[in-house]
Amino acid sequence: MAPKTLRGTVRALIAPALVLAATVGPASAPAHAAVWNSCDQWGNTTLDGYILYNNIWGSGAGSQCVWANSGTNWGVWADHPDTGGIKSYPNSKKVINKPISSLSSLTSTYRVTVPSAGAYNTSYDIWDTDHDYEIMLWVNHHGAVGPLGTAQGTVSLGGHTWNVYKGNNGANEVFSFLRTSDSTSGTVNILPVLKWIKDTKGWMGDETIGDVQFGYEITSSAGGLDFRTDSLTVSGG
Repeated sequence: MAPKTLRGTVRALIAPALVLAATVGPASAPAHAAVWNSCDQWGNTTLDGYILYNNIWGSGAGSQCVWANSGTNWGVWADHPDTGGIKSYPNSKKVINKPISSLSSLTSTYRVTVPSAGAYNTSYDIWDTDHDYEIMLWVNHHGAVGPLGTAQGTVSLGGHTWNVYKGNNGANEVFSFLRTSDSTSGTVNILPVLKWIKDTKGWMGDETIGDVQFGYEITSSAGGLDFRTDSLTVSGG
């Protein structure tokens, strides 16, 4: 996989190189009886305490539209060319803003419907408030995609077994946890993962966790593919 570029807030600061490639008309959107939808490159809204974000941030992107019935029931239609490099990370975000040591719990449940074509991962993207550290939890992936960094072994944490990778994208440290078998539903206890990074490995200190994002890191989806978050919860404090 090509080296990851800046994500999080930096994604929102990247000026679109080709606005026409990233913004499409409503005719490209799927027919959903949604309370909100957007085909804008940086389209976003807040529903039920979650921030939804279309987030077409990579170069060479095609068309993408996001829809939502709520902050926890939403989806995306994407038609990105079959080329390398991440094109987008449409996601739903819950703001946490607490140091790891102050968290008594941090859990999430997910249930998704994902395509059997294309190249993508379904993942949590967890950031500290300074954006020095990024923790990715891949619950499934398909096609020619892979994590940044070098393998660090396998660990069982938070109710799942993960292959762990550690790297740096030039702006922040990236810790990627890839579930050893793909899953479309489950519960993740996120706090033990954060404590393992902080206490067991010493890879970061008592960082303040800014937000927990959940979505689809899409590299290609030629012809148009649907990604659906049937249900999602992020809770803790």
